[in-house]
Amino acid sequence: MGDEYMNLVSRVQQIAIQHPEKIAYHFMGADTTYAEFEQSVERFATALRSLGIEKGDHVGFLLGNSPHFLISLYATMRLGATAVPINPIYSPDEISYIVKNSDAKAIIALDALLPLVEKAVGIFTSVENYIICETQADTVEKFAALPDLLKAKVKSFSFLVTTTTADAKPVEVSEDDTAVILYTSGTTGHPKGAMLTYRNIYSNARDVAEYLSINTEDRVITTLPVFHVFALTVVVNAPLLVGATLLLVPKFSPQDVFNIAKEHKATIFAGVPTMFNFLYQYPEGEAEDFSTIRLAISGGSSLPVALLHNFEDKFNVRVSEGYGLSEASPVTCFNPIDRERKPGSIGTNIVNVENKVVNELGEEVPIGEVGELIVKGPNVMKGYYKMPEETENAIRNGWLYTGDLARQDEEGYFYIVDRKKDMIIVGGYNVYPREVEEVLFGHPGIVEAAVVGVPDPNFGEEVLAFVVKKDTSLTEEQLHDYCAEKLAKYKVPKKFEFLEELPKNTTGKILRRSLRGQTV
Repeated sequence: MGDEYMNLVSRVQQIAIQHPEKIAYHFMGADTTYAEFEQSVERFATALRSLGIEKGDHVGFLLGNSPHFLISLYATMRLGATAVPINPIYSPDEISYIVKNSDAKAIIALDALLPLVEKAVGIFTSVENYIICETQADTVEKFAALPDLLKAKVKSFSFLVTTTTADAKPVEVSEDDTAVILYTSGTTGHPKGAMLTYRNIYSNARDVAEYLSINTEDRVITTLPVFHVFALTVVVNAPLLVGATLLLVPKFSPQDVFNIAKEHKATIFAGVPTMFNFLYQYPEGEAEDFSTIRLAISGGSSLPVALLHNFEDKFNVRVSEGYGLSEASPVTCFNPIDRERKPGSIGTNIVNVENKVVNELGEEVPIGEVGELIVKGPNVMKGYYKMPEETENAIRNGWLYTGDLARQDEEGYFYIVDRKKDMIIVGGYNVYPREVEEVLFGHPGIVEAAVVGVPDPNFGEEVLAFVVKKDTSLTEEQLHDYCAEKLAKYKVPKKFEFLEELPKNTTGKILRRSLRGQTV
């Protein structure tokens, strides 16, 4: 496949012409062909254009695993506009920040999220249109109950797709135009918008498909959240680029995954370690449920080697672990499928991407030594949106500095030794302590707080907060409720420990290592 298709939209359009009856995706009992998908994309792109969306505009998505997301993504890119996928389980405060920071001109959201949109309406006044994807019977009542400020802006997704006359031909874009802005948790307490170009997302989808031999006959279980970069490339764009079929699972559950795998003879499953753990622990799960799976892919965080072996033994399927980050679209390494797979490693360089382990001076360290993992390739972002200093710090001489510590063996396999110093990974989602601490520091009854990650058997890690309080009546339950109002569920501390004071070094810096030691 040559580079003349440096655009996912044109590639999918070509598949729709060559193989119109091929199934693009299956969702809730219904199949959609590539020809039907292409028509919906063109109609919705035409509708977006009629609402004033032009090349270079930013469109926010508050959508889960459904055709709405696929159609919205490809229609937005068809216009040369920029998609801004947002985690729909974020709190109103978190969503407001991203919508405002990203300069979104329109929002496409599920009707179930209308109450959340209303809560953040003060920030959303700059957004010109809300396109609501109807999924529930009471949608009409929800529209009627909208505040007047919103009512004039709201449009119906279904109406736009079914009634619009399709005439939006793909807008010509350059390889360096921004296709997607993905917000990744930032150490500064605010998420950073990684700008991924058309070249970034196309090249990574193409190279992942080649490296993992994803082909037109594959049927890919798409249960990873599609607004996350792992899913976006590995189980959405890469399969669509080669004409494979997506098996959309709206929400992860072991039973749903096993059912769809058996019913549709799925060939690829991708998940975070938490999902593999739940599938393995599921009492009714049997080897025959995954008998057609040729490739199981793990990413998002480190997969415990014991779980990898247990899963493979139970389901008789090989698990390949890889590595990536939003800033690299995301995949940089994967365990190869045509030669040895090394448990505990993240594999080797994928096609066209180079990884290196360096010291603090940026010099490559000897084989086996630990250093920072850096990466170079056509998949590396062009920068953070409106954050030139952060961009300069992350990309140096063409290399993306991941902040992760790693080592390389003599056969070119990489191993992550430790995640970014303080990051907590809950079920594959990144939680930065600073972000949670900012919320805690905003509580009037708290003197100071520090957050660390502690092991959790189901989600890998959970968030633990150490708090010094000035209001002696303050309870753990009150703090939990306070955080739940301001943070996504997975970021809310599971436990709060009250201390007289936090351990600090001579410069007054809180000693997280000492706090972690108290949890053992």
